[in-house]
Amino acid sequence: MQERSLAVQERASSRASVAIAHGDGIGPEIIESTLKIVEAAGATLDIHRVEMGEQVYRRGISSGIAQRDLDTLAGTGVLLKAPITTPQGGGYKSLNVTIRKSFGLYANVRPCKALAPYVRTLHPDMDVVIIRENEEDVYGGIEHRQTNDVTQCLKLITRSGCERIIRYAFEYARANGRSRVSCFTKDNIMKITDGLFHRVFDEIATEYPDIQNNHLIVDIGAARLATQPEQFDVIVLPNLYGDILSDVAAELCGSVGMAGSANIGDGFAMFEAIHGSAPDIAGTDTANPSGLLNAAVMMLAHIGQVDVAQRVHDAWLRAIEDGVHTRDIFGQHSIGCYGTVAFTAEIIARLGMQPRKLESQRVDAPVRLQPAEAIINDHRPDKKTRQGVDIFVDWSGEPDVLAASLQALRLPSLKLSMISNRGTKVWPDGNPQTRCVDHWRCRFSGDAPTAHDVVAAISAVAEAGYDVIKMEGLYAFDGNAGYSLGQGQ
Repeated sequence: MQERSLAVQERASSRASVAIAHGDGIGPEIIESTLKIVEAAGATLDIHRVEMGEQVYRRGISSGIAQRDLDTLAGTGVLLKAPITTPQGGGYKSLNVTIRKSFGLYANVRPCKALAPYVRTLHPDMDVVIIRENEEDVYGGIEHRQTNDVTQCLKLITRSGCERIIRYAFEYARANGRSRVSCFTKDNIMKITDGLFHRVFDEIATEYPDIQNNHLIVDIGAARLATQPEQFDVIVLPNLYGDILSDVAAELCGSVGMAGSANIGDGFAMFEAIHGSAPDIAGTDTANPSGLLNAAVMMLAHIGQVDVAQRVHDAWLRAIEDGVHTRDIFGQHSIGCYGTVAFTAEIIARLGMQPRKLESQRVDAPVRLQPAEAIINDHRPDKKTRQGVDIFVDWSGEPDVLAASLQALRLPSLKLSMISNRGTKVWPDGNPQTRCVDHWRCRFSGDAPTAHDVVAAISAVAEAGYDVIKMEGLYAFDGNAGYSLGQGQ
């Protein structure tokens, strides 16, 4: 911890280059509020303004950001981003996903702490940090329409991605004095993808004997987070579950509008509020800047200006406990309903003060790990052997008819072993009550077939008049099947 604090002091000695995006809707209002507060608190920032969001999309740039502004981001290494609006309709890519994947922002960090009794919550002792994997899972956005009835989204989970985010979660817990890391997956169903995340969690947990760990299936984990959040400290999850449950956790604390988010990579970091651009209240001086302000607090800690971050956070807490509340959190402990400008001024007036009733929490700093190549465990590659191929076809009819036709193909090294429909086995010995659509997985297995055998099988199925829409190789790794069985197989 002493080495980390020395490094922080060294980074704080010079002005930090920071890119600022004003965003859309309420974005310009809350970014100006946030900058006024952090600059009044003594932040030393070299600000580079970048344009991204709705107007950029409207100019025909489908990513929502021009190349020159991407270059600016690369030069600063830090972005504080107000919420943006993505126009409705097809053809527009998610700006957040673009930035996260372009700059390798693999860790999303969202602290969620209750501010009871000043902000309404059912869980006054809640203090949870959600750490979400940020690059993989279904967020690769690899989707296809394969038949008239069936669309597909690919879920990609890598060992290296699991290792990075899980190690990050344990390092975050250790650096910030947190005692437990919990992992949520759905590996009772997705035994290969979510199963990998769980296995890597168990492996890495052994390297941190000072930190407690546990794993929960995501459905019961979500239920307990909603009803007993005091059980949790740091939670690490794959991308989709983390995206959903981080919003749930923020709302449990009182309001999604008050939560900030950090997106951390090896050489770049993005900080943002987790709420949307709220165009319906833009220009009305009613927006709560707290989410973006809390993101800025995380940014200041990240760039080494920890004292400034603490000063801002304490002033904000003091304002909240004094009853200085915006419309969204107005209630019985409020002394007035403050607009954005007045709320900003009240926080600035409290700089240098500490909260009297709320705990003056030490600002958690998003940790920086060594480059990804150095944190990956040295794994011996598993021996990979081919066992067959799944050939997917677009076809309408009965499974027994399809099976008889495919069995008649001349394939000396491969034999039809199973047909499934939407993952459920329908041949051999299928249940006639299973509802079938026009998307069939035809599994051909054999004794060490060659690549040529697989190509020959695909060609034979196509030449028999079937519309081959996809294939997946079947492999074993160190003798263990690297593919799922059909439901009921």
